[in-house]
Amino acid sequence: MTGPAQDILTVNAGSSSIKIAVFDRTLTQTVSASVSEIAGASRLRIAGEDRPCEAPDHDAAVAVLLAALGELGHGVDSFSAAGHRVVHGGRGFTEPCLVTPDVIARIEEAIPLAPLHNPANLAAIKALARRAPDLPQTASFDTAFHATNPEVARRYAIPEAEDAKGIRRYGFHGISYASLTERLPGLTGEPLPKRLLALHLGNGASLCAILDGRSVATTMGYSPLDGLTMGTRSGGIDGNAVLRLAQDHGIDGAARLLNRESGLLALGGASDMRELHRADTPQARFAIEHFCYWTVRNAGSMIAAMGGTNALVFTGGIGENDAYVRAAVMSGLAFTGLEFDASANAAGDMRLHAPNSRVKAFIVPAAEEAHIAAEAARVLGLAPGST
Repeated sequence: MTGPAQDILTVNAGSSSIKIAVFDRTLTQTVSASVSEIAGASRLRIAGEDRPCEAPDHDAAVAVLLAALGELGHGVDSFSAAGHRVVHGGRGFTEPCLVTPDVIARIEEAIPLAPLHNPANLAAIKALARRAPDLPQTASFDTAFHATNPEVARRYAIPEAEDAKGIRRYGFHGISYASLTERLPGLTGEPLPKRLLALHLGNGASLCAILDGRSVATTMGYSPLDGLTMGTRSGGIDGNAVLRLAQDHGIDGAARLLNRESGLLALGGASDMRELHRADTPQARFAIEHFCYWTVRNAGSMIAAMGGTNALVFTGGIGENDAYVRAAVMSGLAFTGLEFDASANAAGDMRLHAPNSRVKAFIVPAAEEAHIAAEAARVLGLAPGST
């Protein structure tokens, strides 16, 4: 490739998959790819192709992805930076930052807070560093957006010694919420609403109360398990019920049950909302009702935390695509003064509210990778459009 390196690579490493995307100097996505089922029947998806690959671990998966990008003309030397999603920043990381040995050590310290996610995030960082040691890497933290929550919202009512261990509310989906907060005014042509209820609804689901552009409350807590009913996560559950499950199934068994065997899957037989709609069994209908009920009920808490609401925004796979769920949630929030336009909702229009509604409602497609790329550019002083 000729000319100076200018593309930005984004990396989102999960416990068994890695998703990457390439953004050009205008921060426009040009290609994306993923490796799924790492350490199993791994598959590479890129440029419309889906084929088996050898990825026994995250290091091998990164190698597969870089080779596939190279075949499309996106060699490592074409990148000016790589931005990573890091799930947990603990107390210390409240802004995106350049990855350094000290930053790596501090992300490692947060592994007990996110044992399923931070090790995978670190594995991808280290794998890329081995193959491109001179490439600057940045980290964007899913917890950072919620660092503005007041202490009364973050602190559990437990002894100080336990809080000092890091057992407190952090919140997640922060990259998604930061992205929609930045983008909403440009999409609507209106100022950011003072009190904004953001609903990230997908296999993982949460809500966020955004007051004057800052998170003041969110439904996820110490981990992404808390809050709403999710694809395979239980959502909120009494601590003593967790202790009973640990007694009956052991700690590892209880963790597996709550994180991988609960939620929509346990209630309706499928973790995918689309499958539940297609099944249309009594169990599937109950699972959907459960999801909508707890979304509305938690929304009331978020609205109270910011003293009302002027608008709400749906994002995430369910929030963007499921008109039934959006209608149920908006109907449940009619007490706020929200009147939604049924035809606009059915069509999936960006503007969902009726002309005379006191509260506005929108759909904003998730763009977490683009936000990570933009944060990498800011951290490294790479002006969009420059060469």
